[in-house]
Amino acid sequence: MKFVIIGGVAGGATAAARIRRNDESARIVMVERGPYISFANCGLPYHLSGAIAEREQLLVTSEGAFEARYRVDVRSRTEAIAIDRAAKTVRLRNLATGDEYDEAYDRLLLSPGAEPVRPKLPGIESKRVFGLRNIPDLDRIMEHLKTEQPRRAVVIGGGFIGIEVAENFHERGLFTTLVEGADQILAPLDYEMAAIVHAHMRDKNVELYLADKIERFEDKADHTVVYLQSGKRLQADVVVLAIGVRPETTLARAAGLAIGATGGIKVNEYLQTSDDAIYAVGDAIEVTQTLNGRVALIPLAGPANRQGRMAADNMVHGNQRAYRGTLGTAILKAFDLAAASTGLNEKQLIAAGADYRTSITHGGSHASYYPGAKQISLKLLYAPDGKILGAQAVGADGADKRIDVIATAIHAGMTVEDLTELELAYAPPFGSAKDPVNIAGYVAANVLNGSHELLDWRALQALDTTTMQLIDVRTAEEFELGTIRGARHIDVNTLREHLADLDPAKPTIVFCQIGLRGYLAYRILKQAGFADVRNLSGGYKTYAWAIDKQSNPDIFDYEDIKRRDPDEIEAERGGRCAIVANAGNRHTLNAIGLQCPGPIMKTYRAVDAMNEGELLEVTASDPAFGRDIRAWAKKTGNDVLSVETEKGLVTVLIRKGKSAPALPAASAAQLLPARDKTTLVVFSGDLDKVMASLIIANGALAMGKPVSVFFTFWGLNVLRRPDAPAVPKGFMDKMFGAMMPAGTDRLNSISKMNFAGMGARLIRTVMRQKGVETPTALLKSLVDGGAQLIACNMSMDVMGIRQAELVDGVELGGVAAFLGEAAESGTTLFI
Repeated sequence: MKFVIIGGVAGGATAAARIRRNDESARIVMVERGPYISFANCGLPYHLSGAIAEREQLLVTSEGAFEARYRVDVRSRTEAIAIDRAAKTVRLRNLATGDEYDEAYDRLLLSPGAEPVRPKLPGIESKRVFGLRNIPDLDRIMEHLKTEQPRRAVVIGGGFIGIEVAENFHERGLFTTLVEGADQILAPLDYEMAAIVHAHMRDKNVELYLADKIERFEDKADHTVVYLQSGKRLQADVVVLAIGVRPETTLARAAGLAIGATGGIKVNEYLQTSDDAIYAVGDAIEVTQTLNGRVALIPLAGPANRQGRMAADNMVHGNQRAYRGTLGTAILKAFDLAAASTGLNEKQLIAAGADYRTSITHGGSHASYYPGAKQISLKLLYAPDGKILGAQAVGADGADKRIDVIATAIHAGMTVEDLTELELAYAPPFGSAKDPVNIAGYVAANVLNGSHELLDWRALQALDTTTMQLIDVRTAEEFELGTIRGARHIDVNTLREHLADLDPAKPTIVFCQIGLRGYLAYRILKQAGFADVRNLSGGYKTYAWAIDKQSNPDIFDYEDIKRRDPDEIEAERGGRCAIVANAGNRHTLNAIGLQCPGPIMKTYRAVDAMNEGELLEVTASDPAFGRDIRAWAKKTGNDVLSVETEKGLVTVLIRKGKSAPALPAASAAQLLPARDKTTLVVFSGDLDKVMASLIIANGALAMGKPVSVFFTFWGLNVLRRPDAPAVPKGFMDKMFGAMMPAGTDRLNSISKMNFAGMGARLIRTVMRQKGVETPTALLKSLVDGGAQLIACNMSMDVMGIRQAELVDGVELGGVAAFLGEAAESGTTLFI
């Protein structure tokens, strides 16, 4: 029997080798359009930095070696251009000579892979704009790096390839910018899990633009300008497009083979196309998602290899082996972190209308008392009956092991209760007696049996916390470093003594740093008769990551980069440990393995024993330590000179200031400390009044003052999105929405001389001529600058406005929220 295989690399080469092992007499022809029949395309980005030093290491096998071992007729640089299904022939073209000829087959396998998405943008044909799919693409980039010596790189796309390219450009020493059109990188992860990676990339000083897209490219003499839809302009010496891939189906479509709803080649459970003699595998086909039974495109190397092996068996022996679907287990190295996932994420479950539960836990990669333990954040998704639906893990060590265990459990049909009983290898250097997988199972099982009720960070943000008891049960030191607005502090160790200070009939939310102490507080309150209690899933750690500013724009001054010494700039932006001359003695502190507030407390004690001007280098494994130490230093009068992250460890250099005030003693009910804040109430929807409020707020922000802006009644129109999604509303709410302007660009009145709407248009024209910022730009400036925007919950209800209709970055609150902010403010204005 004669087999013809179109495409090598993962699926095709695997199939060819398997056919030979099945049938020594088979005639096998493998056609590959490129010059290399089998290469490690997943390793391409790592050659950019030299992590994979030799290009030849990426070549899995050569044409000659493959032919010699498997007696396969390999034809590289040969393109399949047409299939004659009736005659069972494939039209081939030799790309070196241009000659065309027909090759007969008994069985045909299509493994063409996927092609990179390359939108038709102006300027995209620039010599500085590259893709990265194969060895020739890599060679072109490496040649450009060698001859042009670029200093600035822009990577477009926050998927696996984009992040890997950005990391390796950064490791090579390039000032690297990553642009992603969605509000997060890494689509397989849910937002709060991707936020951990965002924070790490900020620590690495990667310039990160989220929710922004490329508009066009413009070549200059010595660089290319990348225009973003937001109006930003980026300068680049090299640009890599990593927007995504789509199935290569040109040949299949022309042959009349069935194409699925996803755009991939449609195959049955035996990987057979709509033509019985033709099979297909790899990134070109649509597969069944194992858990929900839906068709999907899941371009991963592991499934492609398994499909190639299975298709080979079915082509030789007849359809005996059924492909059970693709789970989608994947992992990525993002600098010092691993980000891994398996199964379905929350976005997919919501889209499918599934009933599901989630829990987030933070544990150690191994026993905390053994040196080198690093944190793993693990999110588990599961059905009400305990079926495991998916999992995500982010951490510097051990994330792969935990996701592989859970992927195996899903494959075996196990439940979250089964996770609690898994017997996993334990010794202090490798794990814990209660592995993070066991802990995730414990939490999920408690949720399902009703002994633990969770609330996630997004649900908490949508609540009016003034109507409930929000209790921070961490230590006073942790509370002082930062908490959730409106929270009351009661240490879990003193909670029983303060039950009388709480209202058991009032809804209560408790939280700690990672969730464990919150669970203990939950159990105390429930058994004390508190009816409505919930614990914040993942604790303050997850909440802080999720609500933090995710992007990292405008960190490079490109003109400075062109003029100044790169090492000097690198030191200024914190990428290398600053060198401080004549600054006194230098001390070191090891806080590896400690969870918050351990590293902070050890730092405090060490600094307290030092003299003014002396330096302290602290190394910690808590990924949030860099953020926490900045907050601590600001409060205690010390200086953070640099923050570095390397291999899952955070190294901080601190200089002791003139004073280091003592951290507060524990108290039963602390409130946030007063600040020199500016608070504004925006009641009006008139353009001139709105402009005044936004200008004043931005001015206060520029002076370094914390700013809170409370929008109520007509002022809520400032926060409305012009592109708001459709949300279900009653008749009156719809009428209100139709009559009111949606967003700052549509404010249609001024307080004086309105002239039936002409006044607003006239003042916009004058502002444009005078170069005055638009209200939309001013509002965005407030969000980017970290101002607190609060929408009045009661007014929203009255006017029929839903949170989904508001711009990003807005909190919901009530009168108590405003009064709380006003109490902390030196200036309060009502406009």
